[in-house]
Amino acid sequence: MDSFITIRFKRKTAKRFQDFSKTHFKTHTEAMENILDFFFYNEISPKEKLGPTGRTIEAKLLKRINAVIAIMRDVEKTQTKPTMAMIQSLFEAEELPQKPLILEKKVNQEKEKVRFKEK
Repeated sequence: MDSFITIRFKRKTAKRFQDFSKTHFKTHTEAMENILDFFFYNEISPKEKLGPTGRTIEAKLLKRINAVIAIMRDVEKTQTKPTMAMIQSLFEAEELPQKPLILEKKVNQEKEKVRFKEK
C-alpha cells in the first residue's frame, strides 16, 4: 500500500475538490490521478481556455436554424405559393362551351319539329 502525504490547500479549494471527488470518483487519490492524467494526455494546460462551451454553440446553432426557418417561410409566402397558384390557374382553364354552328341549329330544329301527324 502506498503511503500518504500531506498537501496544504486553502479550505475553499479543498472543499471544492472534496465535493468534486465525492460525486465523480471513489477516492480523492483516484480523482487527482484522473485529473492529472487528463491534462498530460490531452497536452493542455489548466490555465488555457478551451473555447466556446456546448451551451453557447447550441444557442448559436438554434439562432441560425430559426433564421433559416424564417427565410424558408418567407420564400414560401412570397414565391412558392403565388407561383403555384398561377400554374394551377393555367391548368384549370375553363373549357368554353361549344356552340353548335348556325347551320347545325337549323337542321336540328327541322328534324325535331314534325309538321304533320297521322291520325
